[in-house]
Amino acid sequence: MTTKYKTTQACNLIIFGTKGDLAKRKLLPSLYQLEKIKLIHPQTRIIGVGRANWNINFYIHIVYEALERFVQEPINTKFWNILKKRLDFCNLDVNEIKYFNQLKKKINKKNKITISYLAMPPTTFGIICKGLNKIGLNNEPNRIVMEKPIGSDLKSSQKINNQVSKYFLEKQIYRIDHYLGKETILNLLTLRFANPIFISNWDNRSIDHVQITVAEDIGIEKRWKYFDNIGQLRDMVQSHLLQILTIITMSPPINLMTDSIRNEKIKILKALRPINHINVKNNTVRGQYTTGYIKGKRICGYLEEEGIKYNSHTETFVSIKVDIDNWQWSGVPFYLRTGKRLSDKYSEIVIYFKNTTFNLFKNSYKELPKNKLTIRIQPNGGIDLQIINKLSTLNHKHNLQCNTLNLNFTEKSTKNKFLEAYERLLLDTMRGMQTLFVRRDEVEEAWKWIDSIIKAWKINSKTKIKPYQAGSTGPEDSNNMIKKDKRVWNKYNKNINII
Repeated sequence: MTTKYKTTQACNLIIFGTKGDLAKRKLLPSLYQLEKIKLIHPQTRIIGVGRANWNINFYIHIVYEALERFVQEPINTKFWNILKKRLDFCNLDVNEIKYFNQLKKKINKKNKITISYLAMPPTTFGIICKGLNKIGLNNEPNRIVMEKPIGSDLKSSQKINNQVSKYFLEKQIYRIDHYLGKETILNLLTLRFANPIFISNWDNRSIDHVQITVAEDIGIEKRWKYFDNIGQLRDMVQSHLLQILTIITMSPPINLMTDSIRNEKIKILKALRPINHINVKNNTVRGQYTTGYIKGKRICGYLEEEGIKYNSHTETFVSIKVDIDNWQWSGVPFYLRTGKRLSDKYSEIVIYFKNTTFNLFKNSYKELPKNKLTIRIQPNGGIDLQIINKLSTLNHKHNLQCNTLNLNFTEKSTKNKFLEAYERLLLDTMRGMQTLFVRRDEVEEAWKWIDSIIKAWKINSKTKIKPYQAGSTGPEDSNNMIKKDKRVWNKYNKNINII
């Protein structure tokens, strides 16, 4: 039986930056998928904004090309014909406020809500909001969606937020982090707070340590100029990894309302132990990929990428040991790592539980492997619980093995529509639901912590960039960082191991 979804409100959806990679790769395909399952209100209008002298027919052609390229299955003519009737295009230079009236003419005035999606550099957010204010599209119940990164440090983030907040209320602002729309992340609150087996064992009394890995096998995708000014710490840790960290460590909210959840997340961000020039060498590793091979294909190093102009010291890999100074998590280290041009593309959370104080099987095994809960974000979102059981043998020896209990969210969702991250986030934006979006104080608290690391790197000359081969798992120093604590990184391609 197929799940029945509530349709969205009728709205005008304006996509600023409709010519860009994000719109073509994610937004337009997501709108097509929502159209297929009839979740877009019949009156909703989609208006692409870009600096190009296109007519509507050419824009429709551009959209169709994007769908053909980025939608995995053949385009369904029936649903494409419905979607293309919603489309319109506005040739607009967002820096020219006086021309925003051209955009106003494209709006369907019968729709009470206009959503402005800013798929453009954050430096343009302020001027776009000023233009929207000029044509009256900033008042409630209108909404605005902002893509990360919002700034490159705390100061620039505050500047951008101040510019936007001048024209929009906080409840109108949707700061998007697409990791929060992934099915596994959505299941984290349910996993934690609906299952007593985890509720009573989710703290420093039961958990030994936690690993969060977001690995990419791609490089910088011809975005050298952008990426070299940002780096992996700002690009991935400030948003994705810290958001994941808050969700797996937050205390139970008083209810499932948006601000109740956000209030608990901000407490975690405030409790992060600062990393300074004294402890930065022991708690962080940064690296940069060199020439190597991924799946048999030769990959150039970062310093050989197209567009490079100088000998860059920007990190493409970072691993961090994080401590949370509160009653629940004191003494539990959290190991974060993320990098580009690694051997595999995957994201996971691995929670290692403490062993019992007494080992009943000590005559056969000096130390038993730890139970571990692996939460797979991508690919194949799901949960694995590693347990220990006895092998079936003819003797009475306790020959033990590790086995895995598996829950695969994608397999369990075959009867229901499995929404991808951007599909769900666009849907929630059109429904006016902010739970999966980030509040301003979360963004700025995260930047405070990230800024302290960047400052420490500049002060401590011993924290140099470590090279690592493309196709590897990162710099050897990252392995050494966790080995010092008598731990190892979880292996992605794992099999059942006989002890």
